[in-house]
Amino acid sequence: MKNAETPLASRKHIGIFGNTNAGKSQLFNRILNQDLAIVSEKRGTTTDPIIKGMELIPYGPIALVDTAGFGDGSKLGKERIRKTVQILERCDYIIYTVDSTDYDVTMIHNTLTKFGNTPYTICFTKIDLLTPKQLEQLKKRFPNAQFVNTNSPKSVDGLKHYLADELAKLTEEDDNLLSGIAAKRNHVVMVAPIDSAAPKGRLILPQVTFLRNCLDLGIVCTVTKEDTLAEVISSLPKIDLVVTDSQIFRLVAKIVPKEIPLTSFSMLLARQKGNIQEMISACDIIPKLKAGDKVLMLEACTHNETHEDIGRVKIPALLQKKAGVPLTFDYFVAYDFPSDLSQYQLAIHCGGCMITKKAVRSRMEKCREAGLPITNYGVVLAYLNGISDRCKEVFS
Repeated sequence: MKNAETPLASRKHIGIFGNTNAGKSQLFNRILNQDLAIVSEKRGTTTDPIIKGMELIPYGPIALVDTAGFGDGSKLGKERIRKTVQILERCDYIIYTVDSTDYDVTMIHNTLTKFGNTPYTICFTKIDLLTPKQLEQLKKRFPNAQFVNTNSPKSVDGLKHYLADELAKLTEEDDNLLSGIAAKRNHVVMVAPIDSAAPKGRLILPQVTFLRNCLDLGIVCTVTKEDTLAEVISSLPKIDLVVTDSQIFRLVAKIVPKEIPLTSFSMLLARQKGNIQEMISACDIIPKLKAGDKVLMLEACTHNETHEDIGRVKIPALLQKKAGVPLTFDYFVAYDFPSDLSQYQLAIHCGGCMITKKAVRSRMEKCREAGLPITNYGVVLAYLNGISDRCKEVFS
C-alpha cells in the first residue's frame, strides 16, 4: 500500500535518536516540513515519542519517530529513556543525531552499541555553526556520516534522498501476506465473520490488508460470511485457498473440503511478521502445562472486551480445556512488554496487525533468549481446534 492511507504498522519506521539538545526535534520537523515537535534550547523538551506518517519520495510511506534524548538528567529522565529504548525495538532504521559543535567520540561508539543489528546513519547537526575547516575535518573523521544544516531545505532534502535509498535496500519481497502461497489468477475465498466484536460499517485491518495484497498480486478474491460459505464453495469451479478469521476456525474447517487449503489471517501474519514454524512448534508445550502456570498474552491494540473476545475469553477457555488444568493469564497491551519473562511458561501474541514487523521479531527474539515458547492467536487456535496439521500445510 504505497499511499497516504497506509497504516503505521505497515510502514518502515525511522527513529531519530541522540542525546538531549542534539537537534532531534528540529530535524524531525524539517524532514516532515511541519512544526510538530517542540524545539527549545532547554534540555529534555521532548518527553513522549512522537510518531508521524509521511511520504518519503521516492521511497514511499514511512513513519518518522522523534524521541526523548539519551542522557536526560531530569526527574522524569529515567522514564523518558525507557520509552526511547522501547521505540528502538520497533524501528527499521535509525538516524543517530550528534551535535557537531559538542560531541564525544567514545560516547558515539557506546551509543551505537545500543542499536544492535538495526541499520543506522550518524547525522551531524548544526553544521552551519562550524567553520569550513572544522566541517572538513569532521567529514574526514566520519566519512560515512551525514551532515545537515536544518536551516537549509537543500541540506535536509539531501538527507531525505539518502534515507530513501537506504530504505529501498531494506525492502523485503515477503511484505505481501500471500507471496509464495498464492499467485496471479488464483482464486481465494476470504471468510469475514460479523460478530459483536466486529466494527460497524467497515472491515478490520487484516481483512483490508488481505484484499489489497490480493489486488497487488493479481489474485481473484471472493468475500463471504461463514453462513454463506458453503454456497460460495459449491458455486465456484476452483478454489486455491480459503482464509478465515481464526476465531471461527472450527466451523470453517467443517465446511471447507479437505482438498482445499485453509489458513487464517493471523497465521499469515505470523509468517509475514514473525516465524511461523517457531510459532507452530511452540504449541508443543501446551500438553505439558501444569496447574497455575502463567501464560503471557500480548495484544497489539486496545479494544472493548466482549463475551466473544478472542484473546480474553475464547483462547483462555479453549487452552485450559485442552491443558486440563487452570492457568493464569497476564495481559500486556500495545507496545508494553514485561521485563521478566522467567515467570511464564507460554507466550501468545495476537496477529500483530497494529504493530511493526520489527516489533514482533524483537519480541520473539526476547522470548527465544529467555527460553519461552511463543505462538500467536491463529496458530494456537488451529492447534486447539485440532486442525493444526491441515492449516500448516499452506506454509510447508
